Amino acid sequence: MIVSMHVATGAAAGALARNRKEAITLGLVLHALGDRIPHDDIASRRFELRSGLLLLAALASARGVFSPVVAGAVAASAPDLEHVIRLPRPGGRKLFPSHRIRGWHRPGGVSAGSQLVAAGALVGAVIATGRSRRGRW
Repeated sequence: MIVSMHVATGAAAGALARNRKEAITLGLVLHALGDRIPHDDIASRRFELRSGLLLLAALASARGVFSPVVAGAVAASAPDLEHVIRLPRPGGRKLFPSHRIRGWHRPGGVSAGSQLVAAGALVGAVIATGRSRRGRW
């Protein structure tokens, strides 16, 4: 999945979680499951990074930096940092389990554009739900 979709699914899990620890666990599991769904990726790492950070900033602004929503979003998107940051690779293999399994990522299926629209809608719903629940808006 594209980074924005990982952020969005992690945020949704965080909104349902009882605490940050549960949100982080759910975010990591959702990252692996999202990688399994056949999907197209965005070729521009710059766009991937910026769109993911934009959604994280919107979530942090609306729900709080230390909220389970943000914790889930960060956990669900963080494994993809190993695609852009040079991290140790014991035995030449990537660190995150779903990145190690040959054939786990499959092209096709959900287009990058569809993922981007869905991610925006999902993050918007998480933000809107939080506002009504907190009574701030």
